[in-house]
Amino acid sequence: MELNSVILTTGSSVGFFKLVNYGIGKLPIPETAQRNVWKWKNISTSFVHSLLTGVWSVLCFCMHPQMAEDLIETHSVFSHALVSVSIGYFIYDFFDMVINQKISHSWELLFHHVVVITCFGISVLTYRYVGFAVVALLVEINSIFLHLRQVLRMASLAKSTFYRVNSMINLGTYVVFRINTLAWMTRWLVLNRDLIPLVSYTIGSVGLAIMTAMNIVLFYRLMRSDFMKSSREKEVSKEKEKEM
Repeated sequence: MELNSVILTTGSSVGFFKLVNYGIGKLPIPETAQRNVWKWKNISTSFVHSLLTGVWSVLCFCMHPQMAEDLIETHSVFSHALVSVSIGYFIYDFFDMVINQKISHSWELLFHHVVVITCFGISVLTYRYVGFAVVALLVEINSIFLHLRQVLRMASLAKSTFYRVNSMINLGTYVVFRINTLAWMTRWLVLNRDLIPLVSYTIGSVGLAIMTAMNIVLFYRLMRSDFMKSSREKEVSKEKEKEM
């Protein structure tokens, strides 16, 4: 893809996710989610992005398996387009949060988006590390269930069987597609440091360190909310039964 195509693809992606967000706003919204319509639309749009890019990233390696052997130079137009589309989404979501939410409530995600846009931007502009960026987007497979979890909570379905099943899948994919993927990417970066310019290596290392720290904190929050909380509730219930 030439620079003009990158700009066109990224810009089209920004417009596409803006339209998705608008379309979601025209659909029926659960009564419990109407207290924060913006958040419902934002999370639902993020779910669409995760579903699209999660499947797309897997297809990239299926259709172009050579990329797995060389994450620096080898890539297809299909995979390059994926990274450009994701940049467009993160640009859209960044400004959506800046405009509609207090910075103090979203600074972690805003910082995350800046790091991702910077790293992916280097990839698409230099036509290098595209395979590495596609590996990073495998994380979006977990994000499908992570965003679905938020949607279900906003719809007051946190006690449903579907929510519990999704929580289990979310936990499993979190370990496989987030923690393991980030660990593998860190290992790959260290092993291939001699092949990567110092500036790119530094940006990649700092970016991965930040992502790893954020994901460890998020994992703890998920465990505490969906599993530790359930255990505490069961203990309280047993104590009440004894008192009766």
